Amino acid sequence: MDTPLSTIAVVGLGTMGTGIAEVLARAGHEVIGIDISDEAARRAVAALETATARAVRRERITEQERSDVLARFRTFADLQAAAEAELVIEVVPESYEIKQQVFRELDAIVSPTTILATGTNALSVTRLAAESLRPERVLGLHFFNPAPAMKLVEVVSSVLTAPPAVEAVTELARSLGKEPVAVGDRPGFVADGLLFGYLNQAAAMYEANYASREDIDAAMKLGCGLPMGPLALLDLIGIDTARTVLEAMYSESHDRLHAPAPVLRQLSEAGLTGRKSGRGFYTYEGPGGQTVVADALTPRDNGSAGAGRTVRSVGVAGSGTMASGIAEVFAKAGYDVVLAARGQEKADTAKARIAKSLERSVAKGRLTAEARDGALARITAAGSLDAFADVDLAVEAVAEDLAVKQQLFGILDKVCKPGAVLATTTSSLPVVAIARATSRPQDVIGMHFFNPAPAMKLVEVVRTVLTADEVHATVREVCGKVRKHPVDCGDRAGFIVNALLFPYLNNAIKMVGEHYATLDDIDAAMKLGGGYPMGPFELLDVVGLDVSLAIEKVLHSEFRDPGLAPAPLLEHLVAAGCLGRKTGRGFREHARR
Repeated sequence: MDTPLSTIAVVGLGTMGTGIAEVLARAGHEVIGIDISDEAARRAVAALETATARAVRRERITEQERSDVLARFRTFADLQAAAEAELVIEVVPESYEIKQQVFRELDAIVSPTTILATGTNALSVTRLAAESLRPERVLGLHFFNPAPAMKLVEVVSSVLTAPPAVEAVTELARSLGKEPVAVGDRPGFVADGLLFGYLNQAAAMYEANYASREDIDAAMKLGCGLPMGPLALLDLIGIDTARTVLEAMYSESHDRLHAPAPVLRQLSEAGLTGRKSGRGFYTYEGPGGQTVVADALTPRDNGSAGAGRTVRSVGVAGSGTMASGIAEVFAKAGYDVVLAARGQEKADTAKARIAKSLERSVAKGRLTAEARDGALARITAAGSLDAFADVDLAVEAVAEDLAVKQQLFGILDKVCKPGAVLATTTSSLPVVAIARATSRPQDVIGMHFFNPAPAMKLVEVVRTVLTADEVHATVREVCGKVRKHPVDCGDRAGFIVNALLFPYLNNAIKMVGEHYATLDDIDAAMKLGGGYPMGPFELLDVVGLDVSLAIEKVLHSEFRDPGLAPAPLLEHLVAAGCLGRKTGRGFREHARR
């Protein structure tokens, strides 16, 4: 099966097929483009002409090289043109019937040594292979859109696929400058298998009116460093396409996390499929447009939220990294800050940590020496919460333990003056349960900063059913003054970010536990195919496996969804003391700090 793969046919010249054809032709392969639509073929040729002309203008290729690339791409309307190909890649619509018909016809046309690849991201490669006369030469070759730019290619083997065929296309992918990852045959494979579950949950969160589309998208971009929010990404992918992928995943997994959110069906059946139709979760300037335009759901900045309370001084309770970071944020914004810890020594140590952080900012040119000195002078280190008597806003950043926080808020209730806003930075506990530890639950709100607080722009503002409108307005005003982006969410487990992030991380762990893919391949798939700044296992080791397990348990307890049950592998690693970077070992080995 030593196939040279010099001549390659691409069946289906839509956006993906055209992109794959461009990648192959520019890499020196003879490319046979096949589509029953003459218009699709013309668009594919025009797209290649435009892309290569742009490359010439940018001096990436010469005019002669452009001519050679264009000469290597030929289009046809009949599958018979694939007869001379050593590899055929089909990217026709996501339908078993259509794809199986293509494979049946190709069986009668191509050489017995030709490799047949499906570009599906949702259907079973095994089922498609079983319909072929040569199942050992059928595999999945899943490029990501746009194919010329995206580095990831998933090479999908079925139980019928011969290893030499896999080796041949894997080497081809590398020669194209792509990063191939080997995966088994299950709907969604790695990248889409993890991505679409997350997108589905975001759609369900929006449908439940838990948070606005803008806040959901901003939370995931600012809280996780993602290039796009989930609802904007669904509009880009196509809501109908996402629904098809999720239906295929659910038919295999029967996991409720993969059952398409009803809003996806409603939008699809209404023809509101996203950017391509001009409207989906957002409204665009026209079909195929990229610019979002205002619609009936666009937030109006009309000041209707009302005025908040005056905040001049802030108390921060805690002595850890988060408490120090929050205190630094407020001090740099001009607030007088009282940093209180359990004992003067701990408070002084926390202030010293802030001093070092400010010094690093000066060294990097982000802060002047004068601003550093001013911020540090505005911070008073105190060994008791009694120092909070005159603060206008008290923010706790102590251990993520409900009893500990309730006890602290009981003290704040007695110490803080009437009208002071009391905020908790909890990431997973019920804010209302903390509020009920006081005699003034209307003054209590969640103010969830992200670590490291000086760098991360997001704050989840969590109001309970008891939180006063004035308190909510106060915290939003304060967020603006400290240059943070507030997103509103209700008081339920995980809020926005953790409720969407940790099920995704949990599903990645399950993939490894089921021996479906390796840590490295999953991390590579999500970075290269999903644009994530870190792979799931890199992130888990940074966050801490014990922290991750605690959040998974809270989510499972709140929503009672079997799919949210913590992965057994995560529980085993935590029980073994393998907690990530902080212990030197988690999913990977790390040098002790």
